[in-house]
Amino acid sequence: MSRDARWQVLLELLVERGRLDVEEVAAELAVSAATIRRDFDQLAEQQMLVRTRGGAVVHGVSYELPLRYKTARRATEKQRVAKAVADLVAPGEAVGLTGGTTTTEVARALAVRGDLASGAPALTVVTNALNIASELAVRPQFKIVVTGGVARAQSYELVGPLADGVLGQITLDVAVLGVVAFDVVHGAAAHDEAEAAVNRLLCERAERVVVAADSSKLGRRAFAWIRAADSVDTLVTDAAAEPDTVRRFEEAGVRVVVV
Repeated sequence: MSRDARWQVLLELLVERGRLDVEEVAAELAVSAATIRRDFDQLAEQQMLVRTRGGAVVHGVSYELPLRYKTARRATEKQRVAKAVADLVAPGEAVGLTGGTTTTEVARALAVRGDLASGAPALTVVTNALNIASELAVRPQFKIVVTGGVARAQSYELVGPLADGVLGQITLDVAVLGVVAFDVVHGAAAHDEAEAAVNRLLCERAERVVVAADSSKLGRRAFAWIRAADSVDTLVTDAAAEPDTVRRFEEAGVRVVVV
């Protein structure tokens, strides 16, 4: 296993469990304890975990795994969700995309739609995510508008008051919202308050709001509130979503698409 692959596994396990022990993880990954100690030390230097005697812990309840280490998590479910979200977008519409792994997959699904292969433009895409803008900018059928702002290293999203100037002057047909948590009572949320503020404004500029979230995000709470559940038009999620959770969203007025 390469170092990058090992780091991805370690960070995913850390987010899942909250605490890791050097000896236990070394046995689990079939590597030496010295290798795991070195990994933990290097990840601690990057402020991606907190080193403890004999192991490591997360920074706290709002710990956020960097985007580059999240791309492989629940990849199949995210791709199914993304395809279904992309199918909800009509040619010629103005689409807002927030940052995140699922919304990145939505951008990729839009990019390969045959009916969007031509046009002037086939879609207008407004995003605060640098990685999404970079992927779509090479496709001439898309008009790409980037919000401006200060880049967050964790998510590649632009945040801060500079984004308000752009978002205050546009209207969108649909905003596609990526979240870390979506709950009927507590609404949609992110880890970071600055990121949530831009996402909230993006939703306010849209005629309809679609939350793209795999089932692991449902019924969860996170630090920074974005939007109430009853202000979301559509939730697209995967088939592992609990039927009772789906029912509660539907009772709140959210159309739920399960893929």
